[in-house]
Amino acid sequence: MLKQALAPVIDLVYPPRCPVCGDAIGEHGALCLACWNDLVIPGDPSCATCQRPLGNEELTPEAVCAACMTDPPKHDGISAGTLYNDASRKLVLAFKHGNRIALSKLLGRLMLARLPLLEGEWLVMPVPLHRRRLWQRGYNQSALLAGEIAKARGHELLVDGLVRSKPTPSLGGLGRGERAKVLSGAIAANPRHAERIKGAQILLVDDVMTSGATSDACLKALRKAGAARVRIACFARVLDEAL
Repeated sequence: MLKQALAPVIDLVYPPRCPVCGDAIGEHGALCLACWNDLVIPGDPSCATCQRPLGNEELTPEAVCAACMTDPPKHDGISAGTLYNDASRKLVLAFKHGNRIALSKLLGRLMLARLPLLEGEWLVMPVPLHRRRLWQRGYNQSALLAGEIAKARGHELLVDGLVRSKPTPSLGGLGRGERAKVLSGAIAANPRHAERIKGAQILLVDDVMTSGATSDACLKALRKAGAARVRIACFARVLDEAL
């Protein structure tokens, strides 16, 4: 009731603006119609394993893409709220580097829309930041998204289930092999949660999934710690061939 009562005052002092283009909108935490239409939401049919969009509408829900057939993934599925394009990139930059942490609710809702029902108990766990990066930024954007998903689905949030033991440079511009080399040995399961992770079903949350090198490093650490299942959820996924 207090939030509703104060909403007109807040809107007067801080008029709601679209976080992508800056145009005036009706309420905070939303997008204007033009920017909403610019987002690319993965649709069906899609790969039953990695949710990669498939072009043939006659395919069954159990269809698997060529990439997963050629190199079966170690994860138990990927769910992406959007495909990475100019609109989603601007949202990620505002959220990740612009201190627009309130965007976690909007991005989380988009992720939840593509995340299937997860049966049983699951641990929701973010991709970790190195403590130096965390101090510089002030927050882990993946942890904020993980919190939104855990709260909405009623799953347990384990913010420090994974730790990044050594700082890594920006992975932008690097190929998959180079990214894997940089991340080698950088991520591990937190020994304080060893018993909790062993045998658990884990939803790994990240903001952007590019080559999959970071999620692969997390997967390797979680499998080594004895996790039973690991599913990945991200806000934006780089799949240029699907755009």
